Amino acid sequence: MIRHIGVILDGNRRFARQIMKRPWEGHKVGLIKSRQVLQWACEAGIKYITAYVLSLENISTRPKKELSFILKYLGMETESILKNANHVVHKFRVRVRFIGRTSVLPEHLQKKMKLVEERTKKYKKYALNIAVAYGGQQELVDATKKILEKGLKGVISPAQLNEKILKEHLYTNGQPEPDMIFRTGGEKRLSNFLPFQSAYAELIFTDRKWPELTKKDFQEAIEEFESRKRRFGS
Repeated sequence: MIRHIGVILDGNRRFARQIMKRPWEGHKVGLIKSRQVLQWACEAGIKYITAYVLSLENISTRPKKELSFILKYLGMETESILKNANHVVHKFRVRVRFIGRTSVLPEHLQKKMKLVEERTKKYKKYALNIAVAYGGQQELVDATKKILEKGLKGVISPAQLNEKILKEHLYTNGQPEPDMIFRTGGEKRLSNFLPFQSAYAELIFTDRKWPELTKKDFQEAIEEFESRKRRFGS
């Protein structure tokens, strides 16, 4: 049984080119697909979902107009969660958290994100981590800084430092490590996504672009996971 799935939402821009639309139109369709996939995951009994929505690098490398639309759609989705009682988040009682260096995002968006976290914090059935302004290497740096601060205060000694302590300072602290990383869009790499947590995750890729993903594709990815024998380094 999959407890935690990490999802890399790739292919929105290529999908937009495919249908001869602007890049942000692909992101708009991709947002609708995200709600569907969250529902499929909940229906499959997957308790934890981490979705890689926007990398920290994307903040500086994406064209400004495209980035503004991505952030606009993210803001619209937070508003939908706050105002729509029928949203899939409420339907399945999903606790939402935003992970990453969210302080680089516009303040008005940060406020909405915090409101969503507050609104859903009592939900216990499922958990959704939305990785935005996220980078796995940067997550490790942030965790190391916290540990160093405790070390300077004498709370942690160098001899005590181990994998468990590092894990406790990551954004996903308190959650099981991903069993499976699922990436759409045809690329076969992690792209700085959960490098520590995914050490023993099964990697599954599909050529389907994110907006094109079907429930059958998602179910087949789960079946592929279930057919593998996990060795955890042994």
